[in-house]
Amino acid sequence: MFSAIILSTAAVNAADGETENHFKFYGFVRNFFAFDTRESVAGTGDLFYYLPKDVKMNSDGTQDLNARSSFRFLALTTRLGVDVTGYQVGRTKFGAKVETDFYAGLTGSTGTAQLRLRQAYATIGWDNLGMGRNSDATASVVLKLGQAWHPIAADQPHVTSLETGAPFNAFSRTPQVLMDANLGKHFTITSGAIWQMQYTSAGPSGSTADYIKYSGIPEMYLGFSYKAGGFLGRVGASVLSIKPRSTGVNADGVEVKVSDRITTVNPYIYLQYTKGSFQVKAKTIYSQGGEHMNLMSGYGVTSNSSPDGHWEYAPLQTSSTWASLSYGKKWQVMLMGGYIKNLGATEDFVTSDGKTSEKNFWFSKNGFQNLNAMWRVIPTVAYNIGKFTLALEYNLTAAQYGDPELRQEAGSDGKTVDVAYYSPRGLATDNLHWVYNSRIQMMVRFTF
Repeated sequence: MFSAIILSTAAVNAADGETENHFKFYGFVRNFFAFDTRESVAGTGDLFYYLPKDVKMNSDGTQDLNARSSFRFLALTTRLGVDVTGYQVGRTKFGAKVETDFYAGLTGSTGTAQLRLRQAYATIGWDNLGMGRNSDATASVVLKLGQAWHPIAADQPHVTSLETGAPFNAFSRTPQVLMDANLGKHFTITSGAIWQMQYTSAGPSGSTADYIKYSGIPEMYLGFSYKAGGFLGRVGASVLSIKPRSTGVNADGVEVKVSDRITTVNPYIYLQYTKGSFQVKAKTIYSQGGEHMNLMSGYGVTSNSSPDGHWEYAPLQTSSTWASLSYGKKWQVMLMGGYIKNLGATEDFVTSDGKTSEKNFWFSKNGFQNLNAMWRVIPTVAYNIGKFTLALEYNLTAAQYGDPELRQEAGSDGKTVDVAYYSPRGLATDNLHWVYNSRIQMMVRFTF
């Protein structure tokens, strides 16, 4: 009788087109060993590298206090994940991914690493969809719902470092609803709505998801891909509209609700070519206020004198470009180069005596408002033995800073503070100078 019940259940499932779930567990144990020649901005136990800090002279002008070396090695980027596939009802296929590592729980370079969410999404897909009565080509559609890579960040350069090219490449995993429609063998249309969680916009209240929360409008994305032979090309753009403030003060000194809003566009182009064990990639991003994707950008105030307390804003414009190549399998050689240029704001910010106060514009939390340009070169050599990889990487990063004018003003507590003033377009143009950091990093990884 028990066998009959099993057979009956199997028959029902077969009739519904339902197949068995398949769980694939994966992950790796990964250790990074990193040495820096200069004090730098870095996250995730100082393994996620951004840029070297500006010159900081001591009181008698004899020493640069940021010119000091450091070293660390950690295994907190060890990863665990599971893919779920093989569940189907009729022509509809379902899947899922959950992925985690041990980043959470750290303060600076100390603490106890704890599990945190990297990716968690479900997929719904349909294959072999007709594309027209007179066409033999078929289409497929996949919906992704949950937390995953931002589509502008998904294509990454050939590096073994944790930041995977950031801030030259966008870096964000974020809540989203994304659709990929594959039209035949070569073309794909991608569209979606994106929210903010870990990677957020800057603004008057710091870096927070409240700006998109009170906007009520998700970031919208549209992209097109073409693939043929070993070539892959992709173009796309996202549009983000946020509300930096929900309340303001009117001409009578009364706190009132305001409708402040800034809308920005972030387009990009990505190219890739693969032949055998050789691959080359390149991407360029024009960002407006792209700090929510770890790009070096932001925005500022262009008008704050409205009687109803309303402010107007304009974004900083930044060009970020990188290219990389990889050759080999057992012995693998990689090279990545990148360049960032801060182009300034699209309009003049609110000024005092022809200068913009740092209080009137906001920049990426991982960068500095007086940053004008950056470049990076990373050669890497890796030795792969089955599931074991040993890699040695050299990261040379240079940042160009300018000196803003410092003025002493009364702070909110009545004490005198130094306030930096920049050009009307948000650039520090005086005393432009470069600072450099060399990072030598070894990675040891076992994949399972």
